[in-house]
Amino acid sequence: METTVLYDQHALGELAVWQNQMRKRPSLANRISKGLQTRMNRLIPQRIHDVITGAIKQMTRAVLAGSKFTAPAPSSQQPLALMEEAVRNRILWYKRVGAAEGGVTGAGGILLGLADFPLLLSLKMKLLYDIAALYGHDVNDYRERLYVLHIFQLAFSSQERRQEIFRHMEQWQEFAATLPDDIHQFDWQTFQQEYRDYIDLAKMLQLVPGIGAVVGVVANWKLLDQLGETAIQAYRMRWAASNYVTQLPKLPNP
Repeated sequence: METTVLYDQHALGELAVWQNQMRKRPSLANRISKGLQTRMNRLIPQRIHDVITGAIKQMTRAVLAGSKFTAPAPSSQQPLALMEEAVRNRILWYKRVGAAEGGVTGAGGILLGLADFPLLLSLKMKLLYDIAALYGHDVNDYRERLYVLHIFQLAFSSQERRQEIFRHMEQWQEFAATLPDDIHQFDWQTFQQEYRDYIDLAKMLQLVPGIGAVVGVVANWKLLDQLGETAIQAYRMRWAASNYVTQLPKLPNP
């Protein structure tokens, strides 16, 4: 029991730090980086932009419709430490699969490199579905699928966009109650643009002969790791709310 309490306290401390980071205003470095990324996008061939946009559009529609992915049955309620042990093991498995896939497609030239975009996106979405189930959430509920998409955006968006998304997630129960019955009103256009801007540079390097395989392994490992860690904090926030944790450790204002 004491070990469980200590783990919960440690997790809540990490959550407080993460929440503080999400609330921070975009720094000068963030704004400069965003501007450079916009300029880089103009140099990327339109064919690559089209592949990424098309893959994200179709995957987003599949998530919203509840198709393409097999939704795991939500786990029964158990201590946070046990849930997160299972979650971290699952993230590690996906990172290994993603790294292997990135290495193979990165070594295969431009055509296989382009195939990596939809493959990696599919892995990321399946990972989020698995994590949701391990935390006890049922993604057959479309609102839970929207939460998955919010996590995705939080992991792969500019800091300015993150702030907007995070405000919804902080008050998820209240926000979910206002969601329309028509799930297709989701703003996938902003979703795909932010994601595309975030990963374009790394994925362009993956298409470079000679280094594509190495870049593919490293990039996919890091992207899946980042997504997994973001999901952990996002579901900790839900866990804290459902367990009536109303006061997290205080931190200095950003």
